[in-house]
Amino acid sequence: MLDVSVAYNRYKFLGHEFLTWLWYMIDTNPEALKKADPEMESLTIGNRIVLENRRHNRDETITIRGDGAGLEEGVIALTKGAKVTEMHLVFRAGGLEWRFNTKGESLSASSLKTPQTAKMETSEDLEGAVLEKIYLTERVVNLLHNLYAQFIKERVSLDWEKKTIYRISAWVRGDQRGDG
Repeated sequence: MLDVSVAYNRYKFLGHEFLTWLWYMIDTNPEALKKADPEMESLTIGNRIVLENRRHNRDETITIRGDGAGLEEGVIALTKGAKVTEMHLVFRAGGLEWRFNTKGESLSASSLKTPQTAKMETSEDLEGAVLEKIYLTERVVNLLHNLYAQFIKERVSLDWEKKTIYRISAWVRGDQRGDG
């Protein structure tokens, strides 16, 4: 049995590949991501993305932040072998919007901003408000779970080596923007 820290270090690359794949999918084939949530209207990169490149015994970290920030520097980092390690996402479904950060190594959601809940008129409304907030939080947890399951299904398929890596590389080079 693997020690937890050994397993963590051995397999955390999967989370980084997941976020890199997710950026690729958001940019080239967002419709395919709707399998993760039938009500999904959109999933976009928000105001922050972090990439890391580990090569030649050096760690290089690139952080792009700001509303409307261009991701060109991130694409350049991808061409040099970087992977996405953190990403801010904006999820829209059913006329509502969620904003949250996720890290590849843990696939956790942080800084979660859920849609507004109904205004509490009385103290009896507290239970309903709490349940609504739990439901809204659970939507993000389920979204990440379903997106990761979609990624893993593709990652272990024969198409990963034969098609997906080629397509992601072409996207990074700018050969396939928007083609999916």
